[in-house]
Amino acid sequence: MPRRVCVGVVTSDKMAKTRIVEIPRLVKHAVYGRYVRRKTVCYVHDETEQSSQGDTVEIEESRPRSRLKRWELIKVVEKGRDQAVSALSEAAVETGADGDSSAVSETNQDNQP
Repeated sequence: MPRRVCVGVVTSDKMAKTRIVEIPRLVKHAVYGRYVRRKTVCYVHDETEQSSQGDTVEIEESRPRSRLKRWELIKVVEKGRDQAVSALSEAAVETGADGDSSAVSETNQDNQP
């Protein structure tokens, strides 16, 4: 029997070699007929820890690795935008808002009593 393959978004990367992945889907409500958003939460084994929060990943069903982990990471489809924004903001803090590293130290000295 073939293994299921799904695509989802990593919502947590705080555990070692484990990622929490949400798989969003739309389901038609039985009574009202409206489409409702639902999500499936999967615990995924990531041996090389190549994914991080916000990434879109492809996962495959596997043997049980722990009480909750039943999936493993195949590949990272797309890197999350959060990483790029956080990297840019860290660089801006290090160099200062105008690109001058002395701007950060001057503001810190002004606040000293």
